[in-house]
Amino acid sequence: MHKIFKIVAALLALFGIISLVRILAAGNEAMETGEKAGLFEPMAWTAYIILGLVVLFVVVFVLKNLFTNTASLKSTLIGVGAFAAVLIIAYVISGGDITPYKNGDEMATAGESHMVGAGLIAFYILLAVAAITMMFSGVKKVISK
Repeated sequence: MHKIFKIVAALLALFGIISLVRILAAGNEAMETGEKAGLFEPMAWTAYIILGLVVLFVVVFVLKNLFTNTASLKSTLIGVGAFAAVLIIAYVISGGDITPYKNGDEMATAGESHMVGAGLIAFYILLAVAAITMMFSGVKKVISK
């Protein structure tokens, strides 16, 4: 399996290098005028494929590790549950804003405004938790010395 991964990685790297050389050979002027704009597409697809493979492998190996190690599964589920609780609390606290907002060419709906407010409140809650945790950790280190 390791050999297959190395071969796939080498092929994708070779394809990316070939695409980069083609882009560089075309020159800046050709790219700015748009006459060689099609050269970017193979490079972009290579990046998409690599990103997709990396995400797939990370998810597969994380799930494999979670289900083979039950202690880590328990702590992961506690963390996911706490994060879900923060999101639910933020959604309940945030209210729909009646102020009209532009969303591109259209106006944002009350539901979209509610979700944005919930995201902001969740960010603030997580920021406060992180700051408090860092302060307690620093105080604990100072006291233990």
